[in-house]
Parts: sequence; structure tokens; C-alpha cells
Amino acid sequence: MQIEIYQVDAFAEQVFKGNPAAVCPLNAWIADELLQNIAQANNLSETAFFVPYQDKFQLRWFTPSHEVDLCGHATLAAAHVLFTHSDYQKSAICFTTKSGDLLVTKRVEGLEMDFPASMPKPVIAPDNLLLGLGIKPKAVLAAFDYIIELEDELAVAALSPDLALWKTLELRGVVVTAPGRNVDFVSRCFFPKLNVDEDPVTGSAHCELAPYWAQILGKNRLTAKQLSARTGLIGCQIQGDRVLLAGSAVDYMRGKISL
Repeated sequence: MQIEIYQVDAFAEQVFKGNPAAVCPLNAWIADELLQNIAQANNLSETAFFVPYQDKFQLRWFTPSHEVDLCGHATLAAAHVLFTHSDYQKSAICFTTKSGDLLVTKRVEGLEMDFPASMPKPVIAPDNLLLGLGIKPKAVLAAFDYIIELEDELAVAALSPDLALWKTLELRGVVVTAPGRNVDFVSRCFFPKLNVDEDPVTGSAHCELAPYWAQILGKNRLTAKQLSARTGLIGCQIQGDRVLLAGSAVDYMRGKISL
């Protein structure tokens, strides 16, 4: 059996930027063990698999070690593959996922994803969260990740956390954020529990960050930058209990997996 595979740089306008994701179109689902083995062999933060389903597509995401409930950049990459390589003619794609139906619309400026918003709430920080951080936070909150606000962009960029301590935490990961200099806010995202020490650009984290900064800054349209080595820009818009995340994607590689 052979499976097509694409490697796509998401939230990027050129290769070697944004967040790389593998995308594997399937005609029907194969065994979960095979899906996980493919993701492990790819050794990227996410591998996306999709299957046609009525007028939609079923979409699943795997890290090298786990299936996850929501992934932004691999959804963007999957939509890019459909629009670019599968002769998909409609202007919007509906993906059926563990997080409900996710709509991706093709716009002149790029691809726009419609995701559920998740407002972080203040929490008492676990000891290992603060020990791993190593500096005093401005605020500690949580949604499906821990959200740590620092004083400024420089503090986020300079952070060197103890990921061994963060691997013991209860939630999915740790997202560190601050106001931006040339954008509304910046962030870095760490997921050691998922064997992804630092994710280059994390769409799902902006489902938590965008509502938080929209409330603080009093605006519903925001621009965000993730300060990883590869960097990436994300356009964010709050619409009720949804977040619209916008970005571009480019091909890096295309091939076939032999099983």
C-alpha cells in the first residue's frame, strides 16, 4: 500500500518559516496503530490525516506520540493540500473533528480557519510550572493549556524553561505570552508531554490567546507573532464564541509512503 504525503509549512509565506506539518490524504481510515507509526516516523509536531465524508472531510491529528483533539497549523496544511493539489472547487472546506466541525475558507489574503474560542481563567500555579518558568510571571491562567503572561516581548524571547518539570504538568502544555512591539501580542508554546518541546507556530493556542488579549486590549481583530526560531504570523478575529485564525501555507515536499 502507498499513501501520498505532503509536508507543508503552515503560517508561512516561504519555506523554512512557520510550522511544518505532514498531511496524508486517505480514501478510508487505516488502523490507528499505522496512523501513529506514520506520525512517529515523520517526527514532526503534527501529522494530519483526512478522509472524504459526505460533503465534508474527517480530519485527525497525531503528534509523534499521541492523537490530539485540536491542531491549527495542521488543519491549515490539510486545507492547503485540498485547495492546491486535490482540485477542490468550493471556497470553503468543512472538517469533522474531535473538536466539532471546523470550517476553512479560502480568502484573497490566505486561508481562514473558524475554531472554537476558549477563554483562559486565573488559576493557582502548580509548583512545577513556576519552578520550570524560573522567573516571576505577571499572570497565570489556564484553558486547555497553562497560559503565562510575562511583562514584555523581550522576556518571552529570552525564556529558557525547564521542560522536564513542565512534562509533569496536568494540562496539554504551557503557552507564554506578552504584549508585542509590532503586533498585538507574542507567544511561545511548549508541549513536552506530547514530545514537542517547543512548537514553532501553534494555531490552537491562539484559540486561548486571542480571546484573552481581545479582552485586555478591547479589540476583536488582532495580529499575533509566535517567537520560535522559525517564527510565524497569525491573524485573529473574535466572533462570539469562535476565533477566526488566518494564515498562509507553502509546500515543502511531496512523496509517497510505502507500507
